[in-house]
Amino acid sequence: MTDRERLGIDVGGTFTDFVHLKNGVLFAHKVPTTPDDQSAAIGSGIRQLRAAEQAAIAHGTTTATNALLERRGARCALVTTKGFRDVLAIGRQNRPHLYDLSQHRPAPLVPDALRFEVDERIAADGSIVRPLDEDEVASVAAALRGLEVESVAVVFLFSFRHPEHERRAAEILAAHLPHVDVCVSSEVLPEYREFERTATTVVNAYVQPVIGRYVERLTDVVAPRSIRIMQSNGGTIGPVQAAVQPARLMLSGPAGGVVGAFNLCRTTLGDPAPRLLTLDMGGTSTDVALCPGRIPRTSESEIAGLPLRLPSIDIHTVGAGGGSIARVDDAGALHVGPTSAGAVPGPACYGRGGTEPTVTDANLVVGRLLFDRFLGGDVELDVDAARAAVDSRARGLGLSCTETALGIIRIANAAMERALRRVSIERGHDPKQYTLVPFGGAGPLHACELADALGIGRIVLPTHPGVLSALGLLMADVVYDASISILNRGDETAALYRRQREHVLEVMAREGFEAPAVETFVDMRYRGQSYELTVPVDLPNESPDAAAARFHEAHRRRYGHARPDAAVEPVTVRVRATAAGAEVALPREEEAAASDAAPFDRRTLVQSDGHEVAAPIYERDALRYGHTVDGPAVIAQYDATIYVAGGWRASVDPWRTLHLTTAHLNTA
Repeated sequence: MTDRERLGIDVGGTFTDFVHLKNGVLFAHKVPTTPDDQSAAIGSGIRQLRAAEQAAIAHGTTTATNALLERRGARCALVTTKGFRDVLAIGRQNRPHLYDLSQHRPAPLVPDALRFEVDERIAADGSIVRPLDEDEVASVAAALRGLEVESVAVVFLFSFRHPEHERRAAEILAAHLPHVDVCVSSEVLPEYREFERTATTVVNAYVQPVIGRYVERLTDVVAPRSIRIMQSNGGTIGPVQAAVQPARLMLSGPAGGVVGAFNLCRTTLGDPAPRLLTLDMGGTSTDVALCPGRIPRTSESEIAGLPLRLPSIDIHTVGAGGGSIARVDDAGALHVGPTSAGAVPGPACYGRGGTEPTVTDANLVVGRLLFDRFLGGDVELDVDAARAAVDSRARGLGLSCTETALGIIRIANAAMERALRRVSIERGHDPKQYTLVPFGGAGPLHACELADALGIGRIVLPTHPGVLSALGLLMADVVYDASISILNRGDETAALYRRQREHVLEVMAREGFEAPAVETFVDMRYRGQSYELTVPVDLPNESPDAAAARFHEAHRRRYGHARPDAAVEPVTVRVRATAAGAEVALPREEEAAASDAAPFDRRTLVQSDGHEVAAPIYERDALRYGHTVDGPAVIAQYDATIYVAGGWRASVDPWRTLHLTTAHLNTA
């Protein structure tokens, strides 16, 4: 990317965020998201910012995620080995809720009528049991021509051992169906576990036409500017590669936030390996991640109840956002989310036709959100509409408007607290030893109460928390991952590693990087185990014993015990190529402010215990290095509003980052 002008663009459920870096100066900007075509909001924002034609763009999108969550993907078919057409329907027979007697699994993305079998068979060792019946593949292609499919997933048994059958079938299908996208599992996910490989390949095929059309519109909108798109793994890639393997974009936007939070905190905390809990609260959902001195990555995730075995940052999502709608059920209980008002019509206070009460409306009612300071005062929020919406629920509960608003906030907080506990306490991490980094448009409003609930004694708020995901996109490296199963193929490991290394280098060369850094990892397990841990290795130089020792230590850290005398087997080799992203230098103030910060107003604010106070209101742009703000208080800025709860103190560091600490919690 050019050093002079760069643009990070993150599409959220309510707003599309922009960070424009020009001549070393950052500008934050927001425009309402256009759900029907996200590129429309992007074009609008670029025009408003007057970004130069040479500006390089990094982009995070929810297009793939939304297509999957809302089941608006392509009409997709599956072609598989004879006898395996029902793999998608059978799945793993997992029970997410053990005692729920009426569980309903999501319907397969490919309906029964679009699942086809062809005669071929590869054995577990890669030998050919039955050759591919090419005439049968041609017959399937003829049948698909009349079914108006947009994409086809080809998944043959053990194709990761012998991919030639899949490749030949894809050639035949492409010849008969020239306008249909064809995905083969040996390219999308050449790993064992039949259901996961099938499901991941189908997801890729399901969203590929949608992403292909989106990328085409997007490149037209931003032209002639160059663009890279964020992947779930925390690295960007070019639009051509993104369109070929769109399943890698499922956590595109949230990944940027974790990258941004981690990189900024390394500077502001003075720690190259900070321990962070990130909280990205947007309009429709909240994404949380635990960074134990590094950005957490996984090869196992789940989207909309479907497994997605592709590299991603380890992020947990809950349906609690600023636009989450509050409702009262038939038993008279108050619920918040997961349904969201989104960008259209949005919360009631936005004045776009929304009438349902949301978390944003509740924060406005209790005075934590300022009606005349939203988006720097560019948008005036409708307090009366927010009160009317909250009142509509208060009447059914027999509570006052203020009590109901506090109830909405507490329920949203409870959902986010559970998410934070899931990534920390449930995995053996003590949140008291971590710093909470809240961001997104709504995150800073809820941070103090969440920290109180978890015993966290420090909160860090970057200078632009409302657009941190967009800023993280600018910081992200260019990354490409590849993997292949090596189970029971010890004699082939070196050759398979070289093949994957050549593949990632080829992809990076097409992206314009001839000498990227290359890292290698191996999924390992004790013989007889069903699942693996990923450990870094130095192939082909490192001995198997050294890699096994690293696995024993990883197993001890994760599960509290290890078996150094037990046999260890490698399962999957993973190769990652990385080219460094842009460096974003934070401006630093060398001298502390000579006087105390002065509020520009005082307004009535309702605390979590229901008591009203006349709280000082500060403008964040007026806060300088050395200033402190004691809660309860509200700090307003263009891209977010910060609620400093009673008992908390906000201090400004040389980079104008806010550090919130509390006296009643241990901050060690």
